[in-house]
Amino acid sequence: MTEHHNPSQYYKPCTYHQIIAHHLKILKSLQYESGLFSASRKDSTTGYNKSWLRDNFYETLAFDVIGDHNTIKKTYKAILKIFLKHEYKIDYAIASKPKYRHEYIHARYHPVTFNEYWEEWGNKQNDSIGAILYGIGKLENEVIKTKECVKTGIKIIETPDEKRIVQKLVWYLSTLQYWHDEDSGMWEEDEEIHASSIGACVAGLEMIKKVKGIKVHPRLIKKGHAVLNRLLPRESKKKFVDLALLSLIWPYDVVSISQAKEILKNVEYHLIKKRGVIRYKNDHYYNKNPDKYSEEAEWTFGFSWLAIIYNKLGDKKKAKYYENLAFSIVTPEGTLPELYFSNSKKYNENNPLGWSESLFIVALHEINMKHAK
Repeated sequence: MTEHHNPSQYYKPCTYHQIIAHHLKILKSLQYESGLFSASRKDSTTGYNKSWLRDNFYETLAFDVIGDHNTIKKTYKAILKIFLKHEYKIDYAIASKPKYRHEYIHARYHPVTFNEYWEEWGNKQNDSIGAILYGIGKLENEVIKTKECVKTGIKIIETPDEKRIVQKLVWYLSTLQYWHDEDSGMWEEDEEIHASSIGACVAGLEMIKKVKGIKVHPRLIKKGHAVLNRLLPRESKKKFVDLALLSLIWPYDVVSISQAKEILKNVEYHLIKKRGVIRYKNDHYYNKNPDKYSEEAEWTFGFSWLAIIYNKLGDKKKAKYYENLAFSIVTPEGTLPELYFSNSKKYNENNPLGWSESLFIVALHEINMKHAK
């Protein structure tokens, strides 16, 4: 382990409260009036001005830790409107397992009209449905402490229509038989059986079953756990280790301590670089080597993710180590881009990335602010 990096010069002499406020402002700027977040800037020319279900899930995690439940509720209400708009498609998929990619629930939408985008985009992404079920279930069940009282839950499901569509998402995963359905996974690429996708679905079903009126047959969860445990510590048949596996530790918490330690060992040994964490070996996305064989792009949210996980596991020293690494890759403008090109200080145009901003906020808050008076 190398020596700690000092926090970015950009912030001095800011307090953690001020730093978090700065990044919350950046993240909030990505939210449309509809409630949906874009993946990056609204004027992005890379397509990152669109809204991904998965990104919205991760982008709202920052607002959860600071207790801004109005922002989160607005986002999830918008997501439920998306599903209701496309309910006919979900009904079709429930009645008969989709044969073609476009028949699956899409992973990204127009942030104002809630329309699907027609081009192929690895549309089989079961983890995104698991993520949304998890998010809704967690919000409905979490205990919120205020000065006045202790209350349970933020109501997301408030109408018969919303209850019906959430139940249909459960049935959708059942019809897909998600535990052995090949999907494109978190990175929207090759169709395989992905541990990270199965884990997201297991976590989503476990959490949503706690919501009154939503029915989840125990076998849906049992089958997912069984396949997940057989597949781990691999991400898939082709991938031994993958950054997406961190999601099984946090936020989903669907692996044992021993499984978590093995995932962390593999990620840290194989994927950590100077300015981020590569997604997997020989990742072609923004790979600057002409043969696309090495020099994988270094993703900024990897350091924050590891900081959050180590803090959760009680290893404060390693949590602080990764927090400081996350500080070291903040741009001179005070943003966190999607990634840096391999072994360089050059970052790509998806800057800021909402997902990166959110996990950075969560890491700083949980490590430094959670128990502050």
